[in-house]
Amino acid sequence: MSFEADVVAWLPQLRRYARALTRDAAWADDLVQDTAERALTRVRAFRPDSNLRAWLLTILRHIYLDQLRAHREIALDDEHGPWQALEAPSGQVDSLVLRDVQRMLYRLPLEQREVLLLVCVEELSYQEAASVLGVPLGTVMSRLSRAREQMRSMLVEGAPRRPTNLQAVRNTK
Repeated sequence: MSFEADVVAWLPQLRRYARALTRDAAWADDLVQDTAERALTRVRAFRPDSNLRAWLLTILRHIYLDQLRAHREIALDDEHGPWQALEAPSGQVDSLVLRDVQRMLYRLPLEQREVLLLVCVEELSYQEAASVLGVPLGTVMSRLSRAREQMRSMLVEGAPRRPTNLQAVRNTK
């Protein structure tokens, strides 16, 4: 396969990652297009013995961060962000759970969210994620650990509290 065909083959995964980062289809599509364009125009910068997916994800992430810096008014960690108003179709419990998980994901700091998306959604190895993010392997591991712990904590806090059997017995006495 040609380099161009290899890049095209990774477009769906790039789009999924971009959508997870931005929660905006148009912005995600623009990011993917910019990523593909940059990769194709800078093919000489790619080392054939390296991981193309990690290289493409790195380009996408750099473009994303550049755009965030250029538009300071975009705050993905904002508790009033557009994802807070997402509504699930009525009667679909799975959609409600997904919406809650999405809200929790966007409450994570960007560094933790990126690692969680790369490792858990994109299924990159820790080493590949470290390469994409430009951080040491240990940093990936600690960010992922903190992200998972924070997600667990938010899930517990957000879940309705049910009395344990012992509490229920005490309350009836």
